Amino acid sequence: MNTEKKWYAVYTRPRWEKKVSDLLLKRKIENYCPLNRTVKQWSDRRKIVLEPLFSSYVFVYVSEQEHLQVRQTDGILNFVYWLGKPAVIRSEEINVIRNFLNRHTDVKLEKINVNIHDKVRITGGALTMREGDVIEVKKSTLRVLLPSLGYAIVAEVQKSNVELISVNAKQNIA
Repeated sequence: MNTEKKWYAVYTRPRWEKKVSDLLLKRKIENYCPLNRTVKQWSDRRKIVLEPLFSSYVFVYVSEQEHLQVRQTDGILNFVYWLGKPAVIRSEEINVIRNFLNRHTDVKLEKINVNIHDKVRITGGALTMREGDVIEVKKSTLRVLLPSLGYAIVAEVQKSNVELISVNAKQNIA
């Protein structure tokens, strides 16, 4: 069996993301539950609360030998699968999520179908030197793909902070 550790996504019971993260830590299993800082408004006050960014998902950094221990953790339903195997999440994508959440509040996720578009590099701002496929550009909004997760993180990026790396070949055939 492979002893190399990789990031995987696990599917949790609804609203158990933080609890699962704590249970995994007690088992000494490295994990990451991305928390979004959101302002909640009540009739008498406003408060910043930490809510899981991905509903019913927690990321675990484990080897194949630790899969059973992860599955046996209360609140975990299963690993997220891709093509019949637990989906491996690239470390770079975990780091992008961490950095993004450190710099932004009230982050919104949009479920997407991954398409091939122009490739760009961000040259300034919170996502400097990140490369990605452009899904859509409206005024100053740029969607950054995290293809293994199937989500886009929506960020406000100045057009002057983006450089074109390559043009989608399909767009040139017209």
